[in-house]
Amino acid sequence: MAAPLSLESAELPADAVEVGRIADAWGVKGWFKVVSHSTTPEALFAAKHWYLQPSERGAKTFSGTVLLPIRQAKDHSDTVVAWAQGIDDRDAAEALRGARIFVPRSSFPATTQDEYYWVDLIGLQVFNREGVALGQVQELMSTGPQTVLVLAYEQDGKAQERMIPFVSAFVDKVDLPEKRITVDWQPDY
Repeated sequence: MAAPLSLESAELPADAVEVGRIADAWGVKGWFKVVSHSTTPEALFAAKHWYLQPSERGAKTFSGTVLLPIRQAKDHSDTVVAWAQGIDDRDAAEALRGARIFVPRSSFPATTQDEYYWVDLIGLQVFNREGVALGQVQELMSTGPQTVLVLAYEQDGKAQERMIPFVSAFVDKVDLPEKRITVDWQPDY
């Protein structure tokens, strides 16, 4: 299988965020399926250029970081499909399988008040109303009706995990500049 010849080497932007990966070819005209790291893949749709890096595992059909100009990206049956310049047949799309997709944070659509990108919440410290440290956000998990903050903390020298629903009933304030979230939650919940 030949690697696509039109992939242009590029420098990964300093504000690049990994937003998904290429799963497989879709159809015969160069379209491919994308697995988004977010339940709402607006960043994939907003960016006109994606930066790709090869998968950590499996065959590598390119090396380093490459720029992929996107012709079209859209929702299709609970998945994202995309089509890029220079990727005009199934073989070229298959050559991208497993590639990690990055977009510059600056190209993300603006958020409204009380709306946050998950990537911005990772690493924030969480405190309750009394100022007790509850942990650091390691990841967010979608449970269907709501998103859950997954916090890491240490107790008696052992790594622990705490989960707090990311809903207004429990989250009082998100302060991105201070890298802090204040919640109505107790350590023994």
